[in-house]
Amino acid sequence: MIITVVCDVLGEETNGQTVAAMNLIRTLQAKGHDVRILCADQDKKGQEGYYVVPVLSLGKLLNKYIKKVGVVIAKTDEKVLREALEGADHVHIMVPLILGIAATKMAKEMGISTTAGFHMQAENFTSHIKLNKVGLANKAVYKFIYNKCYKYMDLIHYPTQFICDMFEKNIKHKTPARIISNGVHSYVTKRDVEKPEEYKDKFVIMMIGRYGREKSQDTIIKAIYHSKHKDKIQLIFAGQGPKEKKYRKLAKKLPNQPMFGTIPRDKIVDVINYSDMYCHSAEVELEGIACLEGIACGKLTVVSDSKLAAIKEFAVDERCLFKNRDPKDLARVIDYWIDHPEERAAVEEKYLASAGKFDHDSCMDRMEQMVVESHEINKQNKLRQAEEEKENKSNKKDRKKDKKKKK
Repeated sequence: MIITVVCDVLGEETNGQTVAAMNLIRTLQAKGHDVRILCADQDKKGQEGYYVVPVLSLGKLLNKYIKKVGVVIAKTDEKVLREALEGADHVHIMVPLILGIAATKMAKEMGISTTAGFHMQAENFTSHIKLNKVGLANKAVYKFIYNKCYKYMDLIHYPTQFICDMFEKNIKHKTPARIISNGVHSYVTKRDVEKPEEYKDKFVIMMIGRYGREKSQDTIIKAIYHSKHKDKIQLIFAGQGPKEKKYRKLAKKLPNQPMFGTIPRDKIVDVINYSDMYCHSAEVELEGIACLEGIACGKLTVVSDSKLAAIKEFAVDERCLFKNRDPKDLARVIDYWIDHPEERAAVEEKYLASAGKFDHDSCMDRMEQMVVESHEINKQNKLRQAEEEKENKSNKKDRKKDKKKKK
């Protein structure tokens, strides 16, 4: 099949959304499909299989903020869009932003089967404008993306049941859902990795994620100030984002300065493995690939109990949960595990055993099945529509004949 994957957000593989997109693209290519990638990444121009639209400019200040977030915003170019969709058997939308919405409309006009992934909670957007606590604002976002994108899909990919339930509750509609984890790649696995010399005598706590309000890295920083073991704790925050300056300032008085910055994909698994704990403090998280990578490496994984995050479902022990945005409670959990290394080892075995359900290959097999299934659904819908049109024409003719007879 010729499959067009529409990526409003692509860029480097430093966030879960991009990792999910590239995993899907590589898998479909490996399975023999011809994959076209529609995006706004200017460095991809001229590369085979890429169809690149311009970047949307929102003015100097907003452009600077967006750059800090680590993404670009796509601007629709109808010519490029049509080139990417012309002759395609299927279109998959990664997120319902400007490019995704335009591609949805064009795909439906062209009669191409279409699926969309659900990789963006309303709070991921509203947190940037400080409205993430306003229920009506979040509901409005969900209704908007449903009406502009998801209502037209043959099938919708949800990484977790959690986000499917949340979306359907807000829009008050059932959707053609397929619940499939984005999966954890086979190279993300437990291995023996020595700590760097400077961390040898430290208890290393790691978190991967964009430095944003909803990821709540500040909760971890504040927790260390409350920890009785703060002198031996080393934090590693792998990522980038608009809150970096604030987090550096917040951590300034910690005994050990956190490590901030992006870590290449070929190095990040080593860092997970030499860490002593993976902590995911996100308040908003529809799946949490980074969290699953910690689990796949058999790390003691401590997560927030936020009602807006799926990650709480991954905890194999209630002692691995802390109260959302509560630094003192997180400090309690951290101190407990530092003080109980033998229990920590047992819980790590449980985490490692739980990782099988997120196997990348089986998840990607199901994603391919979803694409094939939606293509068949679309084909059947078109046949049904053609039959209905044929029947309507026939009925119209019969009514005309009846009128003539009556005259």
